[in-house]
Amino acid sequence: MVKISDIFICQQCGYCCQGETTVSLDENDQKRMIKHLGKQREEVTRDFWRQNGNTIQMRTVDGHCIFYDNGCTIHAGKPWRCTQWPLHPSILETQDNFEIIKESCPGINRELSYAEFCRKFSVLLRLP
Repeated sequence: MVKISDIFICQQCGYCCQGETTVSLDENDQKRMIKHLGKQREEVTRDFWRQNGNTIQMRTVDGHCIFYDNGCTIHAGKPWRCTQWPLHPSILETQDNFEIIKESCPGINRELSYAEFCRKFSVLLRLP
């Protein structure tokens, strides 16, 4: 049986949390985050989010997501896109995608060849 830990173990390095922007939050992300933080929507909006038109994102501080502090401080309430990374289906499209993601993420199992990584990840994607 293939496990996620066969191909990836998060190192809480924060590389995926860097940048001038963060992921967009859908309605479910917003609700999950509000519940996890135990605050009112207005407080979370004021203190943690930025809005551009209809798009809501987490704020950044010093080039990192506002929730990054030597690891994700909102791990259980983080957006679905964050839970998906770096195991994004695009990693299966080309070895170049795999190499770029592997280079930026120390959690990817470096012992696996691209073919073996793809085989195991494809099995995981089919799990319910």
